[in-house]
Amino acid sequence: MSITLHKGDLPDGLNLGPVVAIDSETMGLNPSRDRLCLVQLSAGDGTCHMVQIAQGQTGAPNLGRMLADPRTTKLFHFARFDIAMFKQYLGVVTQPLYCTKIASKLTRTFTDKHGLKDLCKELLGIELSKQQQSSDWGAATLSEEQLRYAASDVLHLHKLKEKLDTALKREGRVEIAEACFRFLPVRAELDLLGWGDEDDIFTH
Repeated sequence: MSITLHKGDLPDGLNLGPVVAIDSETMGLNPSRDRLCLVQLSAGDGTCHMVQIAQGQTGAPNLGRMLADPRTTKLFHFARFDIAMFKQYLGVVTQPLYCTKIASKLTRTFTDKHGLKDLCKELLGIELSKQQQSSDWGAATLSEEQLRYAASDVLHLHKLKEKLDTALKREGRVEIAEACFRFLPVRAELDLLGWGDEDDIFTH
């Protein structure tokens, strides 16, 4: 595992390829209250680039261009939350994208275990540690343990996508998955406007 930490933005000219695995760390789970602290990115090559977002920072131009670039697929686990944070704090609509959690729910209907840790264990035979999940991501200096934890959330997404793509094709659910992925920016916008799970406009 190789980790490179960038302050405030991605460096000019960095090309992470056509599919970039992405995750974020925040001060909490409320996009209206809890700020974005860290964005992790990987091309699936064992290297993780991290962008540390400072308190009060209102944008990251290079990162924002990549998130909105139609030529680059952004690969997430539970994209709905991350892209809402990117819209709220970086002012960017992230697309096109792929969400391994949605792909898992569409194909692995025999289980209710769709977390990243579950997928890595069951599909890849990899045990992920979640020990640093609730640590202080707003700290000016992040620990080595925090950085390794954050990197682990993106380093396996490409392999998970390969497994889930095979399952989507087998079950004939590629088109419905792609439609869900296209809808996710709208779902994230509804979250930011106050129509989250407790007041979901799609429920009865």
